Amino acid sequence: MFNQLGVIGCGLMGGSFALAMKKAGLVKHVVGYSKSPSTTEMAKRLGVIDQVAESALLAVSGADIVLLAVPVSATETSLKAIRHLINPKVLLMDVGSTKCDVVSAAQQALGKHIDSFVPAHPITGKESGGVQNADANLYQDCQVILTPLPQTRPALVQKATDVWSALGAQVLKMTPQNHDAAFAAVSHLPHLLAFAFFQSVAAQPAGRDYLSLAGPGFRDFTRIAASEPTVWRDILMANKAEVLVQSQRFRQALDALEALLKNDDAAALEARIRLISDARSQWQLAAPRPPK
Repeated sequence: MFNQLGVIGCGLMGGSFALAMKKAGLVKHVVGYSKSPSTTEMAKRLGVIDQVAESALLAVSGADIVLLAVPVSATETSLKAIRHLINPKVLLMDVGSTKCDVVSAAQQALGKHIDSFVPAHPITGKESGGVQNADANLYQDCQVILTPLPQTRPALVQKATDVWSALGAQVLKMTPQNHDAAFAAVSHLPHLLAFAFFQSVAAQPAGRDYLSLAGPGFRDFTRIAASEPTVWRDILMANKAEVLVQSQRFRQALDALEALLKNDDAAALEARIRLISDARSQWQLAAPRPPK
């Protein structure tokens, strides 16, 4: 049981964490801060937080657990604002979708207090953000990746593991580098492709007509193209190097398929599709093994 949770960023992720902590009986009091006063006022009105803080520092004052739920580009500024109140008894976590940049920002901002920071990435979310969409069950049955640093206190890593587990999540640990490489492949590149593919169809002269004929396959393939632009701008820029590596791998796979089409090699095309189809059929959504 924690006495006070300080939430910096009372949107979907931060608000859902606050509600989940309350539902699980893990916290007595929640104080929240957001850049937009209207967000924190709504959070209080909805019962997501108990008290509105006028600054990030005030949200942390008296807290024994702090969640940073801001865009990854705002990590360093936010941590600098609260570092004076971070001590070895405070569990400090984030929910950023990239980790190398977050860790670098934390090292710059926190200095000697870096040992209280347990970087975290919950693999969950919704297409619609905002505290109005906060959900106490958002973290139920999801995976949470922790990327602790060598300096991180082992007791706090265990405490973070216990917190996320108590919220119904499965906790995995890996290095920030392995995290960013893996999620460039399975999350960040798919979003980039969805953005590009939808634009390639919609921007055609007959694009509107084509879209009117689209079915469930098109809907499912492009669902993530409706994701929050600011969030995905930050994620793609923060993990640019790894995303570009995966983009090149995709181009090679696409080029290979296109070559078979250009050569009218129907037998080879079918064989290649069959290999891919069989591999996809055997794949199941499950907890990934951390990359070696």
